[in-house]
Amino acid sequence: MAEGWSRLARNPAGLTGAVILSFLLLVIVAGPALAPYDPTTFHLTRRLEGPSLDFLLGTDQFGRDLLSRILTGARPAVLFGVGATALAVLGGGVAGMASGYVGGLIDEVAMRALDVVLAVPGLLFALLIVTVLGSGSANAMLAVAVSFLPGFARLARAGTLSIRERDFVAAAIARGEAHGYILRREILPNLMPPIVVEASVRVAHALMIGATLSYLGLGAQAPDSDWGLLVAEARDYLFRNGWLLACPALAIGISALGFNLLGDGLRDLLNPELDA
Repeated sequence: MAEGWSRLARNPAGLTGAVILSFLLLVIVAGPALAPYDPTTFHLTRRLEGPSLDFLLGTDQFGRDLLSRILTGARPAVLFGVGATALAVLGGGVAGMASGYVGGLIDEVAMRALDVVLAVPGLLFALLIVTVLGSGSANAMLAVAVSFLPGFARLARAGTLSIRERDFVAAAIARGEAHGYILRREILPNLMPPIVVEASVRVAHALMIGATLSYLGLGAQAPDSDWGLLVAEARDYLFRNGWLLACPALAIGISALGFNLLGDGLRDLLNPELDA
């Protein structure tokens, strides 16, 4: 473990991503406590102000403190991305492992069905699902998870097809081990490195898709402080106070960058060729 962290620290991309996400974790945990004001409190005489000593990032159209809204909005925005990715990993991983391990006609039918889903762009597919289910953060998270599921399923299937031919799997079969044991103890641990790397990158995509859905009015709803919703509310006031749009958009971009950089670092860390 110590060697792994040391190698990650020597990777510029991974180290930068880890630093960004460490700060983001602090904001997620302590953001509401760090907020200087209640994010829902109106200061009607201080509407659309720029940064000042009283309001470090300015105020919105209702006089609400923008810094407080960004700090409290970090938790739902990031947890959306993590939750959607976790659901996709769970569903796609189980489906891909089962399909690759069983093989035959079941595998062929399952993969062709996934090919149909993969032919539709992820954002478009998520929009279709959330339109059917209705707006809201929970439905938007489910929609993003379903749109990501085929990718994780194909990744897990490809890994399972390769691992099931290894000698240690053949030895487990020769010992008479149950299929569940082989999947859980022999195949799953060897699938985790590529899935972890892919998941770290997918969190960034899920965060941005979630913000897009909120921007379109299909995700988080007012008066939530979701970052995508903050960007949507800032559209009509862009030329009166550009901070309203720039700050939440920057928060989304930096968070996504952190997950992407960490994914690059983990890819190098978990690459067995580095030990050669």
